[in-house]
Amino acid sequence: MSRSSIVINGKSFTHDQIITNSFDAATAFESTTLSFCHQWLSGREHFTLQTSGSTGAPKEITFSREQMIASAKMTQAALHLKAGDNALICLDTKYIAGQMMLVRSFVIGMNIIAVEPSANPLDKIKEEQKIDFTALVPYQLQNILSNNQLQLNNIRVAIIGGAPVDPSLQKQLQEITCNVYATYGMTETLSHVGLMKLNGAALENYFTVLPGVTVEKDGRGCLVIHTAFLEEAVVTNDLVEIINPDQFKWLGRWDNVINTGGVKVIPEKIENQLNDLLKTYGITGRYFVFGLPDTQLGQKVCLVIENTPLKSNMLRGLQTEIKSTLSKYEVPKEIKFLERFEETETGKVNRLKTINLFPA
Repeated sequence: MSRSSIVINGKSFTHDQIITNSFDAATAFESTTLSFCHQWLSGREHFTLQTSGSTGAPKEITFSREQMIASAKMTQAALHLKAGDNALICLDTKYIAGQMMLVRSFVIGMNIIAVEPSANPLDKIKEEQKIDFTALVPYQLQNILSNNQLQLNNIRVAIIGGAPVDPSLQKQLQEITCNVYATYGMTETLSHVGLMKLNGAALENYFTVLPGVTVEKDGRGCLVIHTAFLEEAVVTNDLVEIINPDQFKWLGRWDNVINTGGVKVIPEKIENQLNDLLKTYGITGRYFVFGLPDTQLGQKVCLVIENTPLKSNMLRGLQTEIKSTLSKYEVPKEIKFLERFEETETGKVNRLKTINLFPA
């Protein structure tokens, strides 16, 4: 493995400094980043990672060093990363996404350029500094595209994870030369095991698994993942369409499905259909569809929006247009507004906790 350089918040650190703990951390991000680097460079054999808690209670999972190396090499093969590349790390290194960026850098021999996670981490990078590889969440991507989308052209490859990419963001990416990929993965799979190209000539609407990964469906229609480096198959709650053993299309979460009047509807499908319409009403923030108990229907479809309430005439107009956009069973019976959604520690929307903010 080639030796990478390590720069965190503009400060350079040597491998010897990190191994001997001869450094001062000025921020919590520097502390967690340097701590993980110390563990890795000192040869630690097992690492305990915490799940995000976006779909259930957070839990801890332990992986071996060899498993993490195998995952990093799959990403290297899929994205053609090489020693000497510059990797920008701008995600929280307390969690799997940030930690695996560090692992990939050490395994491949990429130079580490780590900056405090922020809405637009590219503002902290010099214009002439070329970045070969980075990982972002959709919130960061949205801010970059809104403020100075040309910043992305200084990056060769960017992977986007943590949440689906808004269709309107994907449209903006078509003007960008950076190769942008949506990722599919979770802590249980040691970060991503599938990539979907979001721009350029090779644009896709399905995920292609990394080398050494195959997929199938279980009886519920949910994705089952097989990898060479995990001892057992990972059974997910993600509803998918299998295109072939190497490719799949994500449809939504099995545990989010709403049974309304005996008809099952997928909230994520509704959310995707409403994206452009909501923007015409000035709603550019977050929203989601959820099923609430109903005496007649079993569950009723509700739309929850992170925004100040619309004026009554605008709300009526929105409801009318929604009816003409969705099928009968998909139309929300209620539209609720909140100033702020509840989140997990990693910044994902916690749907259940958010719904519980409303009176019963």
